[in-house]
Amino acid sequence: MLPPGATVASEQAPLQPSLTEQTFILGTDRFGRDYFSRVVAGSGLSMAVGLIAVLLSLLIGIPLGALAGYLGGRFDAAVSWLLQVIWSIPTLLLVLALTLAFGKGFEQVFLAIGLSMWVEVARVVRGQVIALRNIEWVEAGRVLGLSTPRIVFLHILPNLTGPIAVIASANFAAAILIEAGLSFMGVGAQIPMPSWGNLIRDHYGAILTGHAHLALVPGACIVSLVLAFNALSNAFARFTAQR
Repeated sequence: MLPPGATVASEQAPLQPSLTEQTFILGTDRFGRDYFSRVVAGSGLSMAVGLIAVLLSLLIGIPLGALAGYLGGRFDAAVSWLLQVIWSIPTLLLVLALTLAFGKGFEQVFLAIGLSMWVEVARVVRGQVIALRNIEWVEAGRVLGLSTPRIVFLHILPNLTGPIAVIASANFAAAILIEAGLSFMGVGAQIPMPSWGNLIRDHYGAILTGHAHLALVPGACIVSLVLAFNALSNAFARFTAQR
């Protein structure tokens, strides 16, 4: 439990008695591990969870929402009913249920978060496609005999890159928060794999002691990263509105 900035002398190797100094930027945890290294390693997990969860949500939400908005009818009604049912379940509760169903682990976190976030993507894509499906160049494609997949995926979806980028960046921030919450509750990344969530869980009792930085630093990292992706989402939204 060395304090931040502590410098200690350590042996280079057993057969070389010469000493070298080692500085711990954020000190060490209760097991003597360099805390800065663990915080940096936890950032990789958070970024990986956000990226894979967003990609999974896009792979499910975009085709389903686009086809529901374009085809309409009973297919649209069935998809809309499914979206409303899943939308009515709190996100964290849904992720917890999926995590418990798939089991604890690194890969299960990706799958659970991704399967809980496709609803937002499908709702946005469906609404945008409904607004575009009766526009002139779409009608021209139907008259020319173009297939439905070609009209939807090659002509309509390229015009939705702005809204999709906005929802993807917002989901990235949400995925980071959800992963941190799951790890804090012990159902996300498992020890000894470092995660900002389980770093806070392991050291939240030190907030009232002289080692409060052990919980505050990963918390500040979560806040900073989520604010950064929210700012990115707002920038995408402004750029899309200007277009």
